[in-house]
Amino acid sequence: MKIEKIELRHIKMELVSPFTTSMGTEYDEEHIIVRVDGEGSTGWGESVAEGTPFYSYETVTTAWHILQDFLIPSILGKDISGIDKAIASYEKVRGHMMAKAGLEAALWDLFAKSENISLSKMLGGTRDKIDVGVSIGIQSSVAELIKKVEGYLAEGYKRIKIKISPGNDIQFVQALRKEFPNILLQVDANSAYELKHIGLFKQMDDYNLLLIEQPLGYEDIYDHSKLQRELKTPICLDESIHSLDDTRAAIELDSCRVINIKPGRVGGFTESKLIHDYCASKKIPVWHGGMLESGIGRAGNVALASLPNFTLPGDISASKRYYKQDIVEPEFIVNKDGTMDVPTLLGIGVEVNMGMLEKVTVKRKVFTWRSRTTS
Repeated sequence: MKIEKIELRHIKMELVSPFTTSMGTEYDEEHIIVRVDGEGSTGWGESVAEGTPFYSYETVTTAWHILQDFLIPSILGKDISGIDKAIASYEKVRGHMMAKAGLEAALWDLFAKSENISLSKMLGGTRDKIDVGVSIGIQSSVAELIKKVEGYLAEGYKRIKIKISPGNDIQFVQALRKEFPNILLQVDANSAYELKHIGLFKQMDDYNLLLIEQPLGYEDIYDHSKLQRELKTPICLDESIHSLDDTRAAIELDSCRVINIKPGRVGGFTESKLIHDYCASKKIPVWHGGMLESGIGRAGNVALASLPNFTLPGDISASKRYYKQDIVEPEFIVNKDGTMDVPTLLGIGVEVNMGMLEKVTVKRKVFTWRSRTTS
């Protein structure tokens, strides 16, 4: 397929409520939407690089630069027979996983549509519904957190995840376990702690948590192995896992017993599938994380989470969890049984609301191959 045109849009979407983690408070979300056109078909992807370098070194600015100056020129105007060929064309670009993932997602959508199948089927998905959970930011009080959890449980979410940070941790876990003794509950530290806090996590062992996500350094694998051997509760790694190689190291060292897969963090669906398959071979469960995606990125997440080893509920919430109006139709909803339907239409299975996309666009650039010019 000849790649004839690629469009980038820097979007900024206001959150329905502030989202607080150990890294700070977000009021809106900035991402890059990637559109790829070829031979009458259009593919959509989303780069989840944010406006700040707090979760990752990548930002909207760096991702735009890498896409514009390196990734797009490597495939624009070329005949690309498949995803592997596209990846090979820019493999010498090191890192910048979120930039790569946005372009690769659009290519997966494009090729799925050209082959008249859903993205889920093209990726190897086996489910028509996925189990979903919800991620709750750090709250100002126990009472406020309990109120939030009650609301999300009423909406059907199967698993509750709460963000924690030093001083905002064990008291919330204790209160939630007392109020909701039987819910699936996990915590996410986003790298806010050190090994010296091991006593705190040993306390958490008493509260039947599903897992403890990324308690230590955002690039660490080794110290997590020291912490895991002292705990009954499984550690799950997120920020530390950028590739299949990182996954293998973490599992060999017993640094974690669960892996969070985010396509943006590992460079796209191709690497995500490799991690998924390796974890399955080692009987390590995986689940799908979230980066407050719009419906474009969320559609890809749902498709990937339909693969068989995504056995724990993911952070793939309803569109309304984060945004008053999404940029796709239909918007994503959570069923009363705590599941989300996997789109079955071609590609990502939803239509982009161009009017809404235009409203949230901060910057736009189009790249065409015939003249090698941009607009």
